[in-house]
Amino acid sequence: MGYNIVLIEPEIPMNTGNIGRLSLASGSKLHLVKPFGFELDDSRLKRAGLDYWKHISVHIYESIEEFYLLNKDKNMVYLSSKAKKDHYSIDYKDDMFFVFGKESVGLPEDITTKNLDKLYKIPMYSTHIRSLNLANAVSIVVYEGLRNIYNG
Repeated sequence: MGYNIVLIEPEIPMNTGNIGRLSLASGSKLHLVKPFGFELDDSRLKRAGLDYWKHISVHIYESIEEFYLLNKDKNMVYLSSKAKKDHYSIDYKDDMFFVFGKESVGLPEDITTKNLDKLYKIPMYSTHIRSLNLANAVSIVVYEGLRNIYNG
């Protein structure tokens, strides 16, 4: 039981550390797609992940092309503030891949336009905000998925 959390070109080590900790807590695997905005030995990444980092199931990819090559035919959904459908409407399944973009710009446009039918957002109820913090967004989606599977 668990999900696959995919971060495309993460930029902020503390977010990635917190998401790593979340992946361990939720029984999920963490997939990191290069290039990163930090080094994997960055002390801020380790501090955010605490001493849990050594227990996290982490998969590193040199590029988005390598990620797709090694994970073709997987059940993927994409999260973007530009989506039309809310994350509540995801048909959550065990081993699903949740794909998130980098903090500054989100998912690349070529990914969102190719996957409109699998593109979801977390609703925001203020016009004064563009997006949520990446670690918070991942938490919301992963735990909504767990709630759906355990209560569904």
